[in-house]
Amino acid sequence: MREERWYSILGSFLWQYRMTGVVFGLYTGIFAGIFSLYNIEAEAVLYAAGLCLLLTAVLLVPVFFKYWKKHKERRRILQNVEILLDQLPEPENLTEADYQEMLRKLKAVFDRNLTSWQNERRESMDYYTTWVHQIKTPISVMRMTLQGEDTRENRELLAELFRIEQYVGMALNWLRLGSDSTDFVFQEYGLDAIVRKAIRKYAPLFIGKRVRLYYDPTDVTVLTDEKWLLFIIEQLLSNAVKYTWEGSVSISVKPNKILCIADTGIGIAPEDVPRIFEKGFTGYNGREDRKSTGLGLYLCRMTADRLSHKISVESEPGVGTAVSLDLHTERLEVED
Repeated sequence: MREERWYSILGSFLWQYRMTGVVFGLYTGIFAGIFSLYNIEAEAVLYAAGLCLLLTAVLLVPVFFKYWKKHKERRRILQNVEILLDQLPEPENLTEADYQEMLRKLKAVFDRNLTSWQNERRESMDYYTTWVHQIKTPISVMRMTLQGEDTRENRELLAELFRIEQYVGMALNWLRLGSDSTDFVFQEYGLDAIVRKAIRKYAPLFIGKRVRLYYDPTDVTVLTDEKWLLFIIEQLLSNAVKYTWEGSVSISVKPNKILCIADTGIGIAPEDVPRIFEKGFTGYNGREDRKSTGLGLYLCRMTADRLSHKISVESEPGVGTAVSLDLHTERLEVED
């Protein structure tokens, strides 16, 4: 919260009592007018007015410091208003008492709405979690049935079934990321094992599209959550193979633990690059591909933020796209 200057608070204080000053000036003017009608020296009025102003200024000094103190107290409470609402200072007049009562009423309404929303979200989470686990059974049955015969039609259906599995997993991860109880488990993991899991999962798509994959094994270890980092890498590989019709996709680890996934695909329009991580944004390529949801990269950014990883994109239309995931973390050392 921005620190306020003393003269700013003084200005607010004087502005609050501006009507008192206006009334005082009117009274002084009335006295001066009447004295002039009776041919009495105006100096008497000005002298009295000056003394009154001096006395008022002296009396207002402690009033101003009290005003300042109460303002600071309210600003402190504002920083933690949800938990310190009951610590509001005692009202000095009926107006302050009314405002505090309004705040308490609004807090009660907010608490009821928040509780209702949390209950609804919990029910939705339970429902969709159950649905995801149930839908996996018919998907597995269809997969085994289609794998029973190696035909062109079955391979195409298997590819579409794989897309269904992706969307099902994306729906569940969407709910989990929006939940307050996301199951992050942070520890040191070997990056090579995580990348290989993603490669094995998407190997059929690379083979089906005849896109070459280059990967340089690495012995780098990273502090992360294995499941959620795998989710990010899978989404990035999915996009890479999706928009690469010919050529290759390469995975490499640059110095300082930067994982780079680059493709020779269609690339991204320059005006779309700054917005590709926005929710629901599909850009020019997404409009060409009607199946694009605009959620994959948004979830990647959301997940990366939760993991304290940084994600960035460089792209050139017709040349390809390179996505960099900064997995570097600063180590904290506790001094004795």
